[in-house]
Amino acid sequence: MKKRILIPTDFSKNAWNALKYAMELYKRENCEFFILHTYYHSGYSKDSPLIPEPTEKAQFAAKENAEKNMERLKVLMSFYEENDNHTFLYIVAFGSFFDTMNKTVEMHDIELVIMGTQGETDSNNVILGSNAVNAMEKIRNCPVLAIPPNVLFKDPNEIVFPTSFRTHYKEKELATLVEISRCTNSPIRILHVQKGKTLNEAQQKNKVLLESILDPASFTHHTLYNIDLQDGVRCFVQSRESEMIAIVNKKHNFFGSIFSNPMLKELGMHTTVPLLAMHDLRN
Repeated sequence: MKKRILIPTDFSKNAWNALKYAMELYKRENCEFFILHTYYHSGYSKDSPLIPEPTEKAQFAAKENAEKNMERLKVLMSFYEENDNHTFLYIVAFGSFFDTMNKTVEMHDIELVIMGTQGETDSNNVILGSNAVNAMEKIRNCPVLAIPPNVLFKDPNEIVFPTSFRTHYKEKELATLVEISRCTNSPIRILHVQKGKTLNEAQQKNKVLLESILDPASFTHHTLYNIDLQDGVRCFVQSRESEMIAIVNKKHNFFGSIFSNPMLKELGMHTTVPLLAMHDLRN
């Protein structure tokens, strides 16, 4: 059965780069890529009765423009090296970005979203594009892999996986991490930022469980002591020149602490590192 991957596009350079990255990442796998473009009218909100719906003429013009851009993308794709393992479905849909993405994920049983971190409307000094960060929060039914601008695909030298060992993971939650590690032969570096001297009993059990889940892949343990979590992750990735980070999005805990707004500028060095956000299935 083919893996189903959703790639949203606004036809920007970064979106095209994310599409190429996705095809290279899964070049050895049977995949069906769903390339989605959503178009919407600026200022329009279906939830506000005070804002009039766009006229039929305006809707038609927006649809026509979106379809023309998608046709150009298809022509561009025809010049790209073909891979018999890959098939493509192109979707143009009217609606808000996240509503349409969520519906597409549900309708087509999407297993992974891969997208650029900087879209057509994001300024050059935005570290993670607002759509990419929001997708990691709002797309809860499958992982999201965010690809920064100008990152050309290569098998990652390693994938850094920060953990507190304070939660027990499920195999399904980490399946994409194991899959990417195996298909790229990239080892996983389990990074624990430790406050005390030893792990408590619950953490020890969670560590053993995590090792059993990651067993099909290659992994090693690494510990940093008495350092702020964000600083620890940043220093570890920078010092080792790691080429991918994977995290589990705990909506009100670990993930939120990293990606709260004040942290975005501090994570500037990660602009060159693809980021895989998986989800805590209990949330």
